[in-house]
Amino acid sequence: MIRMKLSEENSIKELQFDIPNRTLHVIHNGDSGSISKVIDSLNFDSRLVESTPWTGTLNEESKDSAALQKKLLYTVLVINFFFFLLEMAFGIISRSMGLIADSLDMLADAVVYGLALWAVGSRLSRKKKVATLSGYFQLFLALLGFFEVVRRFVNPSEAPEYLQMISISLFALIGNGASLIILNKSKDNEAHIQASKIFTSNDVIANIGVIVAGFIVYLTNSLYPDLIIGALVFWLVLRGAIRILKL
Repeated sequence: MIRMKLSEENSIKELQFDIPNRTLHVIHNGDSGSISKVIDSLNFDSRLVESTPWTGTLNEESKDSAALQKKLLYTVLVINFFFFLLEMAFGIISRSMGLIADSLDMLADAVVYGLALWAVGSRLSRKKKVATLSGYFQLFLALLGFFEVVRRFVNPSEAPEYLQMISISLFALIGNGASLIILNKSKDNEAHIQASKIFTSNDVIANIGVIVAGFIVYLTNSLYPDLIIGALVFWLVLRGAIRILKL
């Protein structure tokens, strides 16, 4: 999002992201204040730390590194799409809103990965269209999910099959763990690789949430823990969609 927001600033030569420390180094030959204002418009609670003369050299990503990144992202895309199909099928069979929500979260990630790969090297206008499309898609999924959660709260049915909830979520947890291992093979500090790791880590948290909900359903024989987890996962998808559409 920051890259796209700053893409029209011709004075910028390079952006160096440090996502874990929430720091961005902007190498430019323009006005630091104007660049800072553009970043502030994204409402990320940003602030200008310092502005100093640059004495280093610019980084040039090698073709081998770019090829490896694409390979890793394609692999993670396939894993996400597979678990979307698996969790959606068993979510319907087991009547689990948590599994359905997690499957749609997997689909949202897969779509974003796919659209991002499709837009690599393309014009800025095309990248913005891709981002808008992915944002509206995630928004649609989130609103559809919230509608279903409310419907099930108003018209409660029998509790979901807790054993299928737990077993399928454990399987998905293994898949997301494998995705993290795959992504960690890249030593590149590019923002999209770091962000992919964060997305996958969030998926791991969602998997654990569904597993916990499955155990609570077993202990209480109630469908509400499953609906609460489903709503929380849909909220994560909604938040991501809103951030993308802010562009």
